[in-house]
Amino acid sequence: MNDSDVTVAMRSCVLRYYRAFGRSTLQEPGMRALLQMCLAAWCVASPIAVVTIAQGNPEAARVKNPVAATTESLGDGKRIYQRYCASCHGSNAEGGPGNDLIPAAPDLTDKESKHGSTDGEIFSVIKNGVPPELNMIPFGDQIKDTEIWNVVNYIRSLAKRN
Repeated sequence: MNDSDVTVAMRSCVLRYYRAFGRSTLQEPGMRALLQMCLAAWCVASPIAVVTIAQGNPEAARVKNPVAATTESLGDGKRIYQRYCASCHGSNAEGGPGNDLIPAAPDLTDKESKHGSTDGEIFSVIKNGVPPELNMIPFGDQIKDTEIWNVVNYIRSLAKRN
């Protein structure tokens, strides 16, 4: 379990507790102390996770795409992209508008991304999501690895030429 996993777990625990037991149990000394410990742990873990994410993913950066960018791969990637990705990133992958609750989805046609720009990093983001806030949910349980590589190929085919 890495730092971002800890952050997600801490947030999840606090929110689930609050939703399950409500505000009244916060008046109990033991529960208040427990939540304060959770908050303290999150405050320590969250900046570490943000710094780790901002630095990219060196392990993923070294992973090479095992799927050739054939016409078949690009077509499959486009189909999967439209099903899972277009609602946030737009049908042309130029980003989504966002709102008060959800930040704008990035433009995937840019050459650089704050979460990494190599095929392996893009694959990792699609598969594992973007912690700690999970602004992008992980799709590893919904999309097979080969299909994720097809999406990577499709996104690459849309890259701006400038």
